[in-house]
Amino acid sequence: MSSRSEDLSCPICTDIFTNPVVLTCSHSFCKDCLQNWWRVKKECPLCKRAPLLSDPPRNLALKNLCEAFLLEREQKSSARPEPVCSLHSERLKLFCLDHQQLVCSVCRDSKTHNNHKFRPIDEAAQDHKEELQKSLKPLQEKLKVFKKVKHNCDQTTKHIKVQARDTETQIKEQFKKLHQFLQEEEEARISALRDEEEQKSQMMKYKIEGLSREIAALSDTIRVTEQELRAEDISFLQNYKATVKRVQQRPLLDDPELVSGALIDVAKHLGNLTYNIWNKMKEVVSYTPVILDPNTAHPELILSEDLTSVRRGERQELPENPERIYLYPSVLGSEGFNSGTHSWTVKVGESPVWALGVLAESGLRKSGKLSQLFKIVFCDGEYIADSDSDPTTVLSVKTKKKQKLQRIRVHLDWNNGKLSFSDPDTDTHIHTFTHTFTERLFPYFNTVNAHTLRILPLPFHITANINM
Repeated sequence: MSSRSEDLSCPICTDIFTNPVVLTCSHSFCKDCLQNWWRVKKECPLCKRAPLLSDPPRNLALKNLCEAFLLEREQKSSARPEPVCSLHSERLKLFCLDHQQLVCSVCRDSKTHNNHKFRPIDEAAQDHKEELQKSLKPLQEKLKVFKKVKHNCDQTTKHIKVQARDTETQIKEQFKKLHQFLQEEEEARISALRDEEEQKSQMMKYKIEGLSREIAALSDTIRVTEQELRAEDISFLQNYKATVKRVQQRPLLDDPELVSGALIDVAKHLGNLTYNIWNKMKEVVSYTPVILDPNTAHPELILSEDLTSVRRGERQELPENPERIYLYPSVLGSEGFNSGTHSWTVKVGESPVWALGVLAESGLRKSGKLSQLFKIVFCDGEYIADSDSDPTTVLSVKTKKKQKLQRIRVHLDWNNGKLSFSDPDTDTHIHTFTHTFTERLFPYFNTVNAHTLRILPLPFHITANINM
């Protein structure tokens, strides 16, 4: 039996047993139902065997089960009235499979349901629940997907705040360094101005002191002589020789000259001031041709604060995003190229395994597998050229004393369809991929260990073009 109510239903009336009796063949029926059946033919309604007893015994165990079941059902339905057939006012005990509706026993025998298939309500409900459960399963799976995406969106929202906070901190640190440089430069230039002011002020002080001494001596001679000139004739003549001697002994020095270069060299301090400071900033700033994009980095890759180096580390809890590479410990450059020529140099050092190259914009598939990837790989002491369009090739690379290449230069000529690799230390060509590029290419970096791959900054010079 498929359900509890069917186990407790009389095969004749299909209702719950009332005063059940059991035949010698072990089949049970309602006592009244069996007596009515025997008026036509005295045999078991199920197995057709003749009964050994004309008055079969009561099935007390089954009677107790039926009473318990009816009590339980009554308690469950006591809160609401039991539905009845709207046509016959009989209890709805069956379910018509053809019309997919509840019916009573009278409906079952009516012309409306002639030759229709019926099931007990609980059995039909169980079958339909199973069918509905099957239909519900795709929705439940879809709900799981939506919840997963929402959870990832929640994580992404939190990570956005973390990214914003960390990025703001880095911006402030960078400007702090620039402010410190400018402050130190300002202090140095003001100090130089103060030194020049002190030096030239001291020089003018000595000059003024010398002139003051000469002025005092001449003034004294003139004063004494003018006093003699105002004296009476006898007194004047008596002192004449001494007075003349005093005047003649006072040497007539050359006229004092104005001091050349005595003023502050303002032009030296202010001329092209901002340009000179900008030029000097080369000592504290650098330019790296490729910057790594942390949003594409595998969760186990650690990027430096300036986004110019990468190494393998502990896995980080990051939200899922379509740009991130999950299948390989790789990261892309932040800027893609779809024209022109571009070069960058990577310090690989003693890393035992690495890969460098470019990846097409459409190469990051949802499955995680990378396509349209052009790269050279160093693994197990061999340098290998690998791409979708060319067969994998082991490269013959000559190095000094069979040492590993320390630096790799990548040169992309997008317009001419060439991607070249070389050793900048010896200016030796390693390999060139030739391909007709049709989409944007992003620098590609792969490392499987804690050794750091670093993109080296370019040397740069600040020049001024002067048109005469």
